[in-house]
Amino acid sequence: HGGEDGGAVSADGAVKESGLNLSIALRVEDLMTFLGQPTVMTRREDVSIHSQEAATARQKKVSDLHNRVALVNGTEGAVLLSIHQNSLPSSTVTHGAQVFWNSKEGADALAQSVQDALNTAVNVGNEKKTKAIPATIYLMKNVNAPGILVECGFLSNREETAMLQQPAYQTRLAAAITAGCLAS
Repeated sequence: HGGEDGGAVSADGAVKESGLNLSIALRVEDLMTFLGQPTVMTRREDVSIHSQEAATARQKKVSDLHNRVALVNGTEGAVLLSIHQNSLPSSTVTHGAQVFWNSKEGADALAQSVQDALNTAVNVGNEKKTKAIPATIYLMKNVNAPGILVECGFLSNREETAMLQQPAYQTRLAAAITAGCLAS
């Protein structure tokens, strides 16, 4: 997500996924850098990373995904950490952070480590289990690296949306994600 593709939105339409994702990801990068772990970000502002020749929304989305795959596959020793927000409008009470993993070696263990940290930090009493990412998810299917997708919360839940906008809560999520990554 990023730029024209804001991703999921809050129930009132005021909060876009892309901004929250970026804010949390930048906090993870800060923590990883502080702890001596090199990082490569796909974006540092709320933009799409599509190629200039892409004109339509569909072309931009496809180009953005291709560029993300190329970035990951072009990074030696890469591990993909993809930050997202969830939404389930049919259940406005559903909440919590959950981790999904791709089929590459080591991804399931990484996902479990991050999920354990999130369960301790933000999911107490609402612990989640990791799940495999469906093979239909282009990015995770086409990268050569172990990859996890972290759904940090549900924008369809008003209370969780309010928490996700708080810098202290974003830092808490980032700290748990970082701790889980480094513990795996």
